[in-house]
Amino acid sequence: MKRLNARTGPPSSERSHRGRRGLALLTGLAMTGIGAVVPATAAAPSPAGASARPAAAFPYQDPSLPVATRVDDLLSRMSLDEKLGQMTQAERGSVTGSDITTYRIGSVLSGGGSAPSPNNAASWADMYDGFQNAALATPLAVPLIYGVDAVHGHNNVYGATVFPHNIGLGATRDPALVQEIGRATAEEVSGTGIDWNFAPCLCVARNDRWGRTYESYGEKPELPSSMASVITGLQGTALNAPGSVLATAKHYVGDGGTAGGRDQGDTQLSEAELRAIHLPPFQAAVQRGVGSVMVSFSSWNGAKLHGHQYLITSVLKGELGFSGFVVSDWDGVNQIDGATGLSASDVRTSVNAGIDMVMVPTAWRTFISLLRTEVQAGRVPTSRIDDANRRILTKKFELGLFEHPRTDRSYTATVGSAQHRALARTAVARSQVVLKNSGAMLPLARDNGKIFVAGKSASNIGYQSGGWTISWQGSSGNITPGTTILQGIRDTVGPSTTVTFNQNGSGIDGSYRAAIAVVGETPYAEGQGDRPGGLGLDSADLNTINTLRASGVPVVVVLVSGRPLDIAAQLPGWNAAVASWLPGTEGRGVADVLFGVVRPTGKLPVTWMSSAGQQPINDGDGKTPLFPYGFGLTYGAPGP
Repeated sequence: MKRLNARTGPPSSERSHRGRRGLALLTGLAMTGIGAVVPATAAAPSPAGASARPAAAFPYQDPSLPVATRVDDLLSRMSLDEKLGQMTQAERGSVTGSDITTYRIGSVLSGGGSAPSPNNAASWADMYDGFQNAALATPLAVPLIYGVDAVHGHNNVYGATVFPHNIGLGATRDPALVQEIGRATAEEVSGTGIDWNFAPCLCVARNDRWGRTYESYGEKPELPSSMASVITGLQGTALNAPGSVLATAKHYVGDGGTAGGRDQGDTQLSEAELRAIHLPPFQAAVQRGVGSVMVSFSSWNGAKLHGHQYLITSVLKGELGFSGFVVSDWDGVNQIDGATGLSASDVRTSVNAGIDMVMVPTAWRTFISLLRTEVQAGRVPTSRIDDANRRILTKKFELGLFEHPRTDRSYTATVGSAQHRALARTAVARSQVVLKNSGAMLPLARDNGKIFVAGKSASNIGYQSGGWTISWQGSSGNITPGTTILQGIRDTVGPSTTVTFNQNGSGIDGSYRAAIAVVGETPYAEGQGDRPGGLGLDSADLNTINTLRASGVPVVVVLVSGRPLDIAAQLPGWNAAVASWLPGTEGRGVADVLFGVVRPTGKLPVTWMSSAGQQPINDGDGKTPLFPYGFGLTYGAPGP
């Protein structure tokens, strides 16, 4: 999804969250003028911490009733406009509280970099509660659901724990660890009020030129399928349990298989190949009860997925038995007819194809108007509208939003907590893949030595975290609190070891025991991350490594990147090489492996090319790689 710049949200108010402390919805709601666009007439919610919840005025407000019964009752009371509102998702920067109340908007999202000011956990919670209060001020008081891309931790929020991107987690081969990360992420997301995470990405990346390769757990379907365990972590034992959020399997289906690795491109495969390679992770997600599925921008054999009724309705909802709701990607429905902007054809085709909630960040008024016209003209059946609403409302009831719509502030302190950062450090260490280790160069001794560290990514939280960190495309510098790889090295060596840093390698001489070059890609996300040309290190990185090598000191190259890089020509001159992927905020996990605090166990989740010209290269395709899928060296503790 694309994202926006930060903007301030509506005023704050207190919230209590799903199945947690706090407030019940009100009961004596004014039930006149439900279908009209009128000022809110509902009473205000009871104060946070209220000891008793009033008796339900209507069956849908009674939590003792089955969810299906509550949904049926609520649907029976809803006008067409209220149902259209539930199917609409607007970006926070383009909607006000008054808009939510007036248009009965059912969902809001934050795009990448779209955050309240100041960008901290409490401010997010205040923003969320302000939006939720606006939803509760509608006649039927249907709470909204708020979505965010917490794709490697709650990465939009300053101070949150940023975990390794998925490609690194795929290297761990550890579904239980990934489930723990899902739980930690859910707690941090819950602490800011958010109910819904647009994660995990379950794409099977088949061409490393694709700028979203790092969002994939790996190139073979069994690896992302196993990592669907993150869904269990996010959604918890029950959706209305403390610290649970709705998960999203994305992007359905085949986005990792586009020709040339082009983002939003065309996946040119037979149905048998699509089912064998790209469908299994979504089947695994459905089996784990994933609450929502996001449709891919890409096409399958020339047909846009956002309008693909067969794949969405027949396969996903029918064959796989998906009972949650389907959401579009950012303005994704706009692309169906090939014309600029949102059209009646786009709206009609996408909704009839099976999309239940439409992400129309800024054009939400147009969407509502067009969909109303299509329904009234009989081109979108009312049965389809009711089905979409039933799916959306079911998840809202299951999340406990009708009983506890506001932020559970008891989770706010978990954002960036020491416990979560320790988990992230563990994940970083387990994600490291040792590619080369000539002469048992690694692990490095922690004591009685001199270490020289260089490279643009050695002391840069932004670079080591990659895209989708604070902003959509990511950026350079100390963009959020964390431990750089350089600081991790300094914290790991003993007091008798000297660590010297110079970004370009200047000042090194033969007195150093080892040189560590931390180099690689600068941050990017979808679209801007595609690399149709070369996939090698840039000239600054190569010059830095050459400067270190010229000193005669053994060189360890640490690659910070979202995909394998074209390094075959340079590798013979390196004493050791480690793929660190995009480790996130806890850089000490890299040092843990370099210095033998943790034994390396990471295995390649993708095939490492011998040259960029081999792309696409995948396990079993007959091409000779530099390092095969599953490769990874190991070693024990360092010597004296």
